[in-house]
Amino acid sequence: MRWLIILWIFVISAIAYLDRVNLSIAGRAIEMEFHLDDIRLGWVFSAFIFGYALFQTPAGRLADRMGPRLMVGLGVIWWAIFTTLITVLSPATGQALIFLMIIRFALGAGEAIVYPASNRIVASWIPSAERGLANGIIFSGVGFGAGVTPPLITCIMLSYGWRAAFWASAALGLVAGAIWYFIARDNPRRHPWLRPAELEHIERGLPANVSRTDKAMPWGIILRIRAIWLVSFSYFAYGYAAYIFFSWFFIYLGNVRHMNLRQSAYYTMLPFLGMAIASPIGGWISDRLTASRGKYVGRCGVAVGGMALAALFIALGTVVQSAQIASVILAGGAGALYLAQSSFWSVSADIGGNSAGAVSGFMNMCGQFGGVATASLTPLIARDWSWNSSFLVAAAFCACGAFAWLLVEPEGNAKKTGAEPVAAAM
Repeated sequence: MRWLIILWIFVISAIAYLDRVNLSIAGRAIEMEFHLDDIRLGWVFSAFIFGYALFQTPAGRLADRMGPRLMVGLGVIWWAIFTTLITVLSPATGQALIFLMIIRFALGAGEAIVYPASNRIVASWIPSAERGLANGIIFSGVGFGAGVTPPLITCIMLSYGWRAAFWASAALGLVAGAIWYFIARDNPRRHPWLRPAELEHIERGLPANVSRTDKAMPWGIILRIRAIWLVSFSYFAYGYAAYIFFSWFFIYLGNVRHMNLRQSAYYTMLPFLGMAIASPIGGWISDRLTASRGKYVGRCGVAVGGMALAALFIALGTVVQSAQIASVILAGGAGALYLAQSSFWSVSADIGGNSAGAVSGFMNMCGQFGGVATASLTPLIARDWSWNSSFLVAAAFCACGAFAWLLVEPEGNAKKTGAEPVAAAM
């Protein structure tokens, strides 16, 4: 049962990224229709990410208090509303750019619930030794959704226009949300389909800081845990690099590497397929190393390796002349980045326990602020220096994020989430 729930979070994760990446694929058509340039389109991208970032922490706390089942169910209805609302805008609408930004901000605020709620599910349902793989599966939905989006949205756009592509995105979300609400429960003890043997396996593998109640840690304790600040800084760097692929890669291939619309759509899939493949592999490796060598090697070591490799590949991609080879190398950088993904969420679930939603929400807020920065800074750096400079800045952030993981103590901090031990840890 626990893996069925994880599988469906994968589906919802994929649809969430379909809803956010569709604007990048439709971006050129929207620019032409609404008379925008790349800088102003970057503002629209940033509006989504800013709303998404700003509501991560409150969304995580809501998932802790009201339960991830209800909050994700309400969330997908919200996404459907604001995904379709953008289609009613007309170029003749006064201040159309402002309305585009408001709608995307609201969509981002609604999507903020996804990963804090999923981490709350992981904290309650998944034994600590299985969390790398579970998070790897969940976040492979990011790569899968973002990878399927370019050809899917392009196909619908070419046949029916960009508005129809947004309607299709909203409809998929509503169907997936209804199924989620039917199969999910906040706590394994409340699930009528769960076998006693699986319940015993789950509870035996939960960390000591997870109780069988829904009591959450106060913010005063959460914000005194040093590992949370280090991981959150690293996730800012992670988000800066990842959002170059989510927001600008399709446009980069067309404008800088001079690919046509169909070529851009297919080559844009490569980084996201790399993410989809690398995320569960990284989680599996992390679990195996954690079991044999401890959490510092299994969680922190995999994160360091993944982000360091991402820095190397992204930097190398800027010096390759062939557009096709450069796309493959940059896709390797995106995949390497996602080798580290499960480490972020496994460590935040272990540390957070019954407050995993709030802890991971805070971490993800920092990651999304990295995305806000890259959505707006990337075209400015490209205009004033070069597109290669934009990617080199992302590579430098990855290197800094890798270094931060060297200072994380996942085993110690996971045991120090009580008030007195946390104070001692600082």
